[in-house]
Amino acid sequence: MEARLNLTHKIGQGISPQQFMDDMQIRAIEINNIPNTKEELISIYENFTWTQEDQKVFFTALNNRSDLHCLILCTDWCPDVIWNVPILFRVMEQSRITTEVLLMEEHLETMDLFLTDGGRNQPIAVFLNASGDVLGRWGARPAYIQAVMDRFKKNNPDKQEADYKEKLNQTYREIGELY
Repeated sequence: MEARLNLTHKIGQGISPQQFMDDMQIRAIEINNIPNTKEELISIYENFTWTQEDQKVFFTALNNRSDLHCLILCTDWCPDVIWNVPILFRVMEQSRITTEVLLMEEHLETMDLFLTDGGRNQPIAVFLNASGDVLGRWGARPAYIQAVMDRFKKNNPDKQEADYKEKLNQTYREIGELY
């Protein structure tokens, strides 16, 4: 039987979702049309609404699962974090799952346990049981958005191509529009 990854030692090492939002640096990410990262994340957080009642019911039903814990590995400079983390925060609040943010730069050894296609893509939400065993993970992007990047990588394998950076930037713009 394969041993489960255990992250008990990481519980209590993070910051609260509120502290993450409070401490965010203000950045502009022009390629993704985000003039103020902190303002954008907080706006998404404050304006979140459930579009499907059955999803809200599902996550509310997890309220009785006090044995779950969520660690979110991320930074405040990544567009995918800006668009996804406020929703993760709201889902975890609805579920009443204790949530901590592990700033990626301070927890690289943990981030490296959850690489996406060999890279430190973020955010990564890691779900633990009361014993600290990893039950699952989510991230770094929703599948329909990751498909755009996967298609780019398949069609542009040579990073030395003259127009590689231009095509990559176009892909980032497309991803921004999808969010």
